[in-house]
Amino acid sequence: MSGPSSHSSRVVRIPIPVEGRVPTGATNAYIVDDAFLIDPAGRTDDLDAAVDAAEIRHIAVTHSHPDHVGAVAEYAAETGATVWCRRGFESRFAAAAGVEPDRTVVEGTEMPVGDGLRVIDTQGRVPDHVAFETGEGTVCGDLVVAEGSVAVAAPEGDLRGYLVGLRRLHARHPPRLLPGHGRPIDGPRAACRRLLDHRLGREQRVLTAVQEGATDVDGVVDAAYDKDLSGFEDLARATVVAHLEKLDVEGRVALDPGTGVVAPGTYS
Repeated sequence: MSGPSSHSSRVVRIPIPVEGRVPTGATNAYIVDDAFLIDPAGRTDDLDAAVDAAEIRHIAVTHSHPDHVGAVAEYAAETGATVWCRRGFESRFAAAAGVEPDRTVVEGTEMPVGDGLRVIDTQGRVPDHVAFETGEGTVCGDLVVAEGSVAVAAPEGDLRGYLVGLRRLHARHPPRLLPGHGRPIDGPRAACRRLLDHRLGREQRVLTAVQEGATDVDGVVDAAYDKDLSGFEDLARATVVAHLEKLDVEGRVALDPGTGVVAPGTYS
């Protein structure tokens, strides 16, 4: 695993090895303006050294998945930093991070560091997801990756929200994206368009499967994927359910969430 990497005069990226089905096997922690620590997934020598070299006054996460919050409590205790989380999700954050938040953020919150750090609401991947916008790049958590795709899976994933988040990020046109996993992205709009196209393509496959006779979630999964899903069957099913939930809200399919039975909708 590579050590700390500076991507501007303001931002340092520190990859942290994590367990589980995580892209690249690591989560990126970021230190902004030598004061703001984002997504400390765990303790490593590299992150300890970067924190020691800075004056960490604030800690936040893009969302409260285990692979993003693992060392929040320890670094908060050691640095005395103010701990922030998305407003309305304080209990969720505390259960995941092991520490109560001191303050909360919402869309547009200006964090008190350096030349400014603005919070952007990017709910969809999970309900408490946010991004942090600097003039030199946006720390975007699990919203965008440089390679592959982002899992948006039921019951937490909201595809309508996820697509809105991608479109908002595309419209804001940041100079680069600093994702939660993998390398920085120097073509933000192209990355957003690629993921939008991927998601909408999968949606069309799901919709076509229902229109051509699939009557339950498992039947849609079989029709919507043309690759071996060994080891990922549960994720594929949860992703299809998230697509069906979106299409159900839009009236394009009818989904019975209790039985998993599906049928064409009023507007299919």
